[in-house]
Amino acid sequence: MAKSVAIIGTRGYPSYYGGFETLVRHLAPYLAEHGWDVTVYGRAGATDPDDPERDTRVHTVTTAGIESKSISTLSYGLTASAHAARHRPDVALVLNVANGYFMPLLRARRIPIVCNVDGIEWDREKWGAKAKAVFRGGARMTARYADEIVCDAQQLVDRWSVEFGRDGLFIPYGGTDGGDLPPVAPLAGKPYVLMVARLVPENTLADFLTAVEKLSTSCDVAIVGSSGYGGEWDERVAYLATHHENVHWFGHLHDDTTLLALWRHAGVYFHGHSVGGTNPALVQAMASGAPVVARDTVYNREVLGENGLFVDAEPSAIADAITRLMADAELREKLRAGAKARAAEHYTWSEVCASYDRALTAQLTTRAKVLSS
Repeated sequence: MAKSVAIIGTRGYPSYYGGFETLVRHLAPYLAEHGWDVTVYGRAGATDPDDPERDTRVHTVTTAGIESKSISTLSYGLTASAHAARHRPDVALVLNVANGYFMPLLRARRIPIVCNVDGIEWDREKWGAKAKAVFRGGARMTARYADEIVCDAQQLVDRWSVEFGRDGLFIPYGGTDGGDLPPVAPLAGKPYVLMVARLVPENTLADFLTAVEKLSTSCDVAIVGSSGYGGEWDERVAYLATHHENVHWFGHLHDDTTLLALWRHAGVYFHGHSVGGTNPALVQAMASGAPVVARDTVYNREVLGENGLFVDAEPSAIADAITRLMADAELREKLRAGAKARAAEHYTWSEVCASYDRALTAQLTTRAKVLSS
């Protein structure tokens, strides 16, 4: 009989929404190929049933929830966890500490839990005091009930050890070398700056958009991403794209080929993420060979090593660093080659998926010993 795993905490499979969804698009087929009966929980309407990238060996279950910025994760996490508890998979892979509140449901059914804790959600500017308290509470529940903690950066392993007294297993994200893709039509033959990020404050959005005012006078700027819920940041980016002919807003891209091509041909990729650990967009930029200017954080330094330029979150510093790198072809090539080599050595999907396979299998071994004792 196949060993079974339930994956809880994403919008579904295959989904293109964020980092966890990217992980599941790679991991679910890998596990199915390696003898697992895989079930991914998700939300109605969040995936395309006719997506050609869908692996038919991966089972999907949609559960009810409330589509709201503040409680969607909690509501869908509750219904998915309750459904999984009833059906009793051999192990659960839970993504996001907000789902820590529902881990007692799984533990009551003696289901081992491996949890990817994501970043430090209570540090994110987009959340108010109540939401931050909810995430911290979920982290405490995760520290208590999860059998294994997965952190996508070594810096997160260290923080969980200090704040919650839990050892963590380091498994980062992977990147894909898309090869020699043709440039995206609006930017073909043009030097351009690229930013790929959710439109939220902690991604250095305000400072970057101010820098764009200056940058767009000398080169094109491509922005990929949205807030997911509309609002002031989407409106500001839309205004820039409407009033500056050199600014191009692609919104949230579901087409991986277009996104990989944008990274492949970017003169500079700006990475402004300030919280979290190993960011999938940064790893993918590196694998694609995009020269990187990144906000100076411990996480970005851990991932890039010496293969990027680091700047403070200040518009003039961002604009100056990007302008300098755009004008220095030799430095761009050095950073491009270094980043690609680092991604190929440390951040591959094959090793990421194999690490999750080992972590899940280890829980089955532990469970078997407990049940036989």
